[in-house]
Amino acid sequence: MTIDLEKANEIVARFKDVEGALLECLHALQHSFGYVPAETLDIMADGFNISRAEVHGVISYYHDFKTSPTGRTVVRVCQAEACQSMGSRHLSEHVQKKLGINMGETGADGNYSLEAVYCFGNCALSPNIEIDGKLHARVGPDKFDEIINAGEKL
Repeated sequence: MTIDLEKANEIVARFKDVEGALLECLHALQHSFGYVPAETLDIMADGFNISRAEVHGVISYYHDFKTSPTGRTVVRVCQAEACQSMGSRHLSEHVQKKLGINMGETGADGNYSLEAVYCFGNCALSPNIEIDGKLHARVGPDKFDEIINAGEKL
């Protein structure tokens, strides 16, 4: 996939003179490209007058920033203690088998990305998953299959 470097430069230019705007710039790049392309690190470093390592440090610190394209559907499974106590580890195993990928991976076909999350703040209704930003509560393997199968029919 070729990155539109002119567009990346335009995005960085919008934020480079705003103090503390690196996070806003990263969000804008991710919104535009679907992730923060490696090709944009030097552009940000130059624009914000910081090192490439500093840019990388911010990206790697915040788990919501992606450094590679995600699948068309992003599935996030809570791994926090409350969800674990209600079966999220078993659910995670099921989800990995159903989607054919492990946590932290995107399928070769680009259909799904699977991510571990450590709390959605919905502990009373655990276990929780999020699919493309929509939270689902009290999810077991059967309910997950229903949700995924319903999405495939759309």
